[in-house]
Amino acid sequence: MSKKIVVICGPTASGKTALSIALAKAFDGEVVSADSMQIYRRMDIGTAKPTREEMDGVPHHMLDVAEPGEAYSVSRYVEEATACVEDILARGKLPIVCGGTGLYIDGLIRGTDYQPAGTDNGIRERLEGEWEAQGAEQMMARLAAADPDSAARLHLSDKRRILRALEVYLATGETITVHNARTKAIPPRYEAVMIGLNTEPRQILYDRIDRRVGGMLEQGLLQEVQSLLEDGLLEGTAAQAIGYKELLAYFRGEMTLEIAADLIRQKSRNYAKRQLTWFRRDERVKWIVYNAPEAAQAVLQEATNYLTQTLYNGGVKS
Repeated sequence: MSKKIVVICGPTASGKTALSIALAKAFDGEVVSADSMQIYRRMDIGTAKPTREEMDGVPHHMLDVAEPGEAYSVSRYVEEATACVEDILARGKLPIVCGGTGLYIDGLIRGTDYQPAGTDNGIRERLEGEWEAQGAEQMMARLAAADPDSAARLHLSDKRRILRALEVYLATGETITVHNARTKAIPPRYEAVMIGLNTEPRQILYDRIDRRVGGMLEQGLLQEVQSLLEDGLLEGTAAQAIGYKELLAYFRGEMTLEIAADLIRQKSRNYAKRQLTWFRRDERVKWIVYNAPEAAQAVLQEATNYLTQTLYNGGVKS
């Protein structure tokens, strides 16, 4: 029988962190973050990482597990987060996965093998070099010869997915389409009880995001970015994070602080829209409307009732 976990998902600024902590206290649980930017140390304000006070004594996992600028993959997240979940279960506690990075959550639930057996870790590095030397069109032509379906589906500018498809083919001899189909046929590692938070109408969420960005700037986001920049730590994936990328441009003199702040708000709203699109495709998610702070207790009660029913009285939503 698969092991049950709880997942609190949804768009940024929807109230996931506070609900996950409240549920952890109610169900003797521990929180496992599923946020692709909260994994980085010293990136606290811009990622809305929960403070010690906000954690309220609830153990949190998968925060501050990598240095800014360090390469961090979905496969590494799945491996490390699975170890956390297994440890929580072994101690008789309830794992509560909380975050908005859909790929992390799906990988954790399924136990997805993002690194095919037999993959040579040097293949990606070699392909990166060949991309620089030969260019996108030549690499796409190579993919078309090996995996025409993927080549037809991918855009020439999508370097990451083109190289990934080539990497899988060179490592395993099978196309990434075949590899993914075989992976999806494997039963999921965990049985997930999923709760999603959202607002109605969406403008409430957008207004909340705008206020959050203003609060981050007041709390010292500019100083956080400057400190990371001075220490040479803002590079790679971390430098592309919303809030950090725009303020880097400000420090380079490419835009004013006002324009950078507006861009952060806009990109955060766009990101929330993409998150909603991702999670709404998942029929397992039980959606709860969370429009205002005064609704916190009602939201907690609805979530508690749902978890009580699904965890103990009849399985998960299908």
